[in-house]
Amino acid sequence: MQESRPATSAKMAMARSRSLWLGVAVAAGSLFLAASGAPAGETPKRVVSMNVCTDQMAMLIAAAGQLHSVSYLATDPATSVLADEARHFVVNHGQAEEIFLMQPDLVLAGSYTTRATVGLLRQLGIRVEEFQPENSFNDVRAGLRRMGDILDRRERAETLVSELDRKLAEVKKQSHPNITVATYYANSYTSGAGTLIDAVVAASGLTNLATKLGLTGTQQLPLELLVMAKPDMLVDSEAHYTTPALAQQTFIHPAYRTLAQETGRVSVPAKYTICGAPFTAIAVEMLTQAAANHAGDVRP
Repeated sequence: MQESRPATSAKMAMARSRSLWLGVAVAAGSLFLAASGAPAGETPKRVVSMNVCTDQMAMLIAAAGQLHSVSYLATDPATSVLADEARHFVVNHGQAEEIFLMQPDLVLAGSYTTRATVGLLRQLGIRVEEFQPENSFNDVRAGLRRMGDILDRRERAETLVSELDRKLAEVKKQSHPNITVATYYANSYTSGAGTLIDAVVAASGLTNLATKLGLTGTQQLPLELLVMAKPDMLVDSEAHYTTPALAQQTFIHPAYRTLAQETGRVSVPAKYTICGAPFTAIAVEMLTQAAANHAGDVRP
């Protein structure tokens, strides 16, 4: 079916408007950069972050007044460990127009952050630094140190790395490799080798069922296979929808409920594993404590 003429005309008008805005913005951006004359290696003074993980790293590392804006996800307590702190910053929604008008000298983004915005900002001559998702604690350390380099806050970054290493060393003494853990989330997804959650399970001194089954990355684990594997502990993210949803139908299945009663279920809030930071060690501590409580009741 063809679109009506008014709808087509409206779309063409929006496209022309966006092109006009980009042209004006590019010209304005050139004038702004020429006026600022800031050397490339100068310490950034007005930083904007558009990704919940770079939000939190920047909040932990940036100097007072250095970070100007964080993404709206940083204020969500289900997603961000630093939700309360995030409310002290200007909130953005990752739109090129709003970011440009903030006149940042540095923008922080994730590798999957809205690509159109990242591309437009770079066309405008604004420096954008992208961070890959962390899949291991070595990635976490590297990310913190890179953020420290970018913000010229290396000493603070090293302090955070040391804090992370100290927490991991404390729980390393309590290893329970004979306890198998199955992580299980909405839509029957689990986390296997090469994920931050797998690294958390390993740091807890436990065995990840998904990795044991040869799964890599984030994959679906059929309920039948989960039940037959008989893990010693079940781990979910404590995420519950406000209304009934097919995504969580597995959790009300009689087989899953029976397995949860037999093994015990541990809820590790997703905010501790969505991003890699010193607070990721809290997830390790939670699993370690759960394993210690379970150790006296491990099935033969």
